[in-house]
Parts: sequence; C-alpha cells; structure tokens
Amino acid sequence: MGKTDGDNMANNRGASVKYENVQKSYDGESLVVKKLNLDIPPGEFLTMLGPSGSGKTTCLMMLAGFEPATGGEIYLNERPINNVPPHKRGIGMVFQNYALFPHMTVAENLAFPLQLRNMSKSEQEEKVKNALDMVQLGKFGNRRPGQLSGGQQQRVAVARALVFDPELVLMDEPLGALDKQLREQMQYEIKHIHDNLGVTFVYVTHDQTEALTMSDRVAVFNDGIVQQLSAPDVLYESPGNSFVAQFIGENNTLHGIVTSIEGNECTVRVEDGTTLIAEKVNVASEGDRTTLSLRPERVELIAADAVENKVTGRVEELIYLGDHIRVRMNVCGNDEFIVKVRNRGERWDLEVGQTRTVGFAARDCKALDYAA
Repeated sequence: MGKTDGDNMANNRGASVKYENVQKSYDGESLVVKKLNLDIPPGEFLTMLGPSGSGKTTCLMMLAGFEPATGGEIYLNERPINNVPPHKRGIGMVFQNYALFPHMTVAENLAFPLQLRNMSKSEQEEKVKNALDMVQLGKFGNRRPGQLSGGQQQRVAVARALVFDPELVLMDEPLGALDKQLREQMQYEIKHIHDNLGVTFVYVTHDQTEALTMSDRVAVFNDGIVQQLSAPDVLYESPGNSFVAQFIGENNTLHGIVTSIEGNECTVRVEDGTTLIAEKVNVASEGDRTTLSLRPERVELIAADAVENKVTGRVEELIYLGDHIRVRMNVCGNDEFIVKVRNRGERWDLEVGQTRTVGFAARDCKALDYAA
C-alpha cells in the first residue's frame, strides 16, 4: 500500500505535476491521448500502466519535453512548461536501454549532467560518490558500462538520473530488459530510493506487478484515456470497469443480465441460467447486461455456510505451482474458471473430472460494464 498524504508531505522535496486537458495526435486526426487531466502531488510515486499503444509513454514523453502536446497544458510546480525545452525542465530520466555513454567510465557518466550545470570539480566528485553509494556501486566508478552486468548498468542509469538532485524523475519501462529475479529486486530498490529521497517519480510500465509493488497511485491507461486512478489495493480490490478488472491481476468473468437491484447488491442471471448475487459497481438498472468479475483467490472449494453464492463445477485441470494449486474448472458455462487452492501439504483429494461445489461472497463478485 502507498504512503499517506501526510507521509508524503512530511518527507518530500519533489515537484508537483499537472496535466490539464492534454491531448496528443501524431497525424492531426486520431488522438493517442484524449483530454488528460491528472494531478500528481509533490513526492508521489505515480505509475502509468497500460497495454502497448494506450498512450502512457506518450504522456511521459510530453512531460519530459521530447514530444509536444497537441492541446492543453502541462504544469511543473504550477508553471506551464509546454514551451520549455527538455534540458531546462530539470527532470531526471531513466530509459529501458540505459542510454549510458560506453566510452566513459561510470563516474564520468554520472558527472556529465553535473558538468552541463557548471558545477565545481569538488562538488561533482561528492555528488557522484553519494549517487553511486545510494545504488550500492561505490566501488565501480572507474569501470566502463560494458564491464557491468545489466542490473549494474540499470543502477548506474538510476544514479545518473538522481545525481543532480532533480525534483522529478521519469522512468520509461526501466526494468524491461532484466530477468525476472533481478527485475523484482530492482523494483524494491527503486521503491526504497523513492521513499528515502521524497522526490516525485513518474513511472511507465505495462507490467501490473511492477505497478502494484512500487506505486502510491496507479493510472491505468487504455485507448488514450485514464480508465482508473487509484492506490494499488483499491485498483485490485475495487476495479471501476471491466477493462481494469481484466488488466490488473487474474480475473474470472461471467456474463449475464441484471434481474434485480437492492442497495449496493444486484441479482444476476448468468448465461447458463444460474442466479448469482453481486456487488453493484457499474450497472444502472434491471435488464442491463453485465460482466461479473471475481478474483480466483476469493473462490473457496469448501465454502462457509454463510457465503451468498454456491455453485457446482467440473474440475478440468490441476496445475501444481508450489505455494498453491491452480484449479481450472467449468463453472456456470465458463470452462476457464480458475480457483487457487493454498498448498497446506494436502491436495483436498482433487481429481480431474470431479464435480465440486465452489462458493464466493457477493462483495467479491463485482457487477461491471458488459465486455464480451
């Protein structure tokens, strides 16, 4: 979970960012970013998450100054910056390909942005040392990038983005080239650096795990529009529409029609005729078509008596994944219905072909907009 506003304000020296009605078109006709309005307070770690072509990287590049906005205005510390060139915005930047100078040593790479700012030699040396120590590369200053591993090169790129004490750091899929274990390690390291420095981070990724792990808030993009802007736990637990539910985490879906609404709950008749009780999220009235969203870990094979929804299903496949068993079932006509059974050292006598009863609470079954 992200930090509270109080934590952010108490320990930050970051910049505020504001997108106001920002639009972007490359051909003058189709918009890749559509009327973006987004406020990022000082010291926040905000992640722009979405599939390829959703507009997230374009938004980052407009903030960096590498792409002009077609319409609207971007503000940095409440000052409009659309006409400010990139090198005068004072923003740190980390790219996926590291963008290190191969002919320079690590220390020279870090000193380069300081030389552009006409810092004294002694100040350069002190800042380079501090930045390298921050990413645990204090002894590597005399090496060249080609002598470092991928993870070490990425640390150097992060250190270079931070060495001149920017108020805002932008990261464009910086961990995409690393293997899984190293990527996860770097996620925690970047998060800890952010927590310690209190500067504003804007991070772009298509990896939902990265977004959930690192961010104070996540903006989920699709088709040039922010679909939802929330803290990671809210995004996962309370998706605002079917796209977000499907894009964040694993998700079971069932299609049906709303037959009644009572308060925050509704009754839905799904395609095989089964009636289920769900939390009303994105439906308005009886007769609405809806897609029900249900996380696999919220489904129980041995359901408590008090649970609102109990249905039978056929076990189609069992996959052993160490900490849990992934059970694929045919439930309510969906033969891709997943149940995650925690590994407690037994297998619940599960076998392919069995008919089993599964149960889930109404609050865990979200009635969202219909998505075929």
